Amino acid sequence: MTSDALMNNYGARKITLTRGQGSWVWDDQDRRYLDAISGIAVCGLGHAHPVVTRAIAEQAATLVHCSNLYNIPVQEALVEQLRSISGLSKLFFCNSGAEANEAAIKLARLFGHSKGVDQPTIIVMENAFHGRTMATLSATGNRKVQAGFEPLVGGFVRAPHNDLESLHTIAKNNRNVVAILVEPIQGEGGIRVPADNYLPGLRDICDQYDWLLMLDEIQTGNGRTGQYFNYQHANLLPDVVTTAKGLGNGVPIGACLAGDKAADLMQPGSHGTTFGGNPLACAAALATVSIILDQNLCQRAATMGNYIKQRLVERLADHPRVVEVRGQGLMLAIEMSEPCPEMVAEAAKKGLLINVTAQSVIRLLPTLTISEDEADQLVQILGELITRG
Repeated sequence: MTSDALMNNYGARKITLTRGQGSWVWDDQDRRYLDAISGIAVCGLGHAHPVVTRAIAEQAATLVHCSNLYNIPVQEALVEQLRSISGLSKLFFCNSGAEANEAAIKLARLFGHSKGVDQPTIIVMENAFHGRTMATLSATGNRKVQAGFEPLVGGFVRAPHNDLESLHTIAKNNRNVVAILVEPIQGEGGIRVPADNYLPGLRDICDQYDWLLMLDEIQTGNGRTGQYFNYQHANLLPDVVTTAKGLGNGVPIGACLAGDKAADLMQPGSHGTTFGGNPLACAAALATVSIILDQNLCQRAATMGNYIKQRLVERLADHPRVVEVRGQGLMLAIEMSEPCPEMVAEAAKKGLLINVTAQSVIRLLPTLTISEDEADQLVQILGELITRG
């Protein structure tokens, strides 16, 4: 039951989860569910991972919080880990993906002003999702998210996703553009995977016009698509990257990473946070990142993602209700021919937690540790639900 004291942001919630272990969660009736959304790409290592749990407990017993006015050793250790992985030089820690994207937007504006641009403008994509704060929902390409919150924040111009030529047209008509903000794979927009030449093309365009290439890797990062960051599939280096979700395996933490072109734009007093990068969150994130690397979970995500996708294609590709099975790594989708929000409740009755986005796309974001047997169960349940109709 949902408390009447809570604002009605999420509607009526029918399931009450009380515990989790690995790829599984249990409700208050002790019914077990295979979690194929992982808290929406958050618990990549699965629930109650013993190493992360121990890191949290040890840090909580030592120092939970202190201000960023002081040195935080575990924060500095996490910085060095992420710098090494990303190839970028400096970081700002925050508490969420939206906050990380806010920091990126501020970097773009600082970059523009440093070049003498009075009205710095960022190109964002149709059907994009970047968060629900005022700036990030203004950057988002979903009218449903924006409705009722007008006036929106200015400084954004929208382009079709996966369309490089449109960016040259914008460049010719708008001299205020200073950056592109884009998801390597659109998540909320329906797991939209662009052409292989899209990210390299964006890098070339940003180099040509002296723009920042800013990648929103909130959902694609932390091993989800088969590399630690999705841009590593394309062997390129962006100027700014944002990450959150799977970074802390459930403990709130986000980060905005910047390369040399943007790394020194922030100076004392220009941006800050009370809770971002606190010792507890950084301890959880440091343990999470270390496990992803030590257990080669990026490669596991690629392998298991291919396995699940192939099994789904074999089971569903010729079914009239299925438009496409797509995705990369363990960021997968089944696009249906018609809206299918009822599939969430139907799957839960079968012991499977899924998500439907863009009205007709079943989104699958299982743990990076999902076993082959668990993957088979996922495919079996979805196959039965879809083909019975």
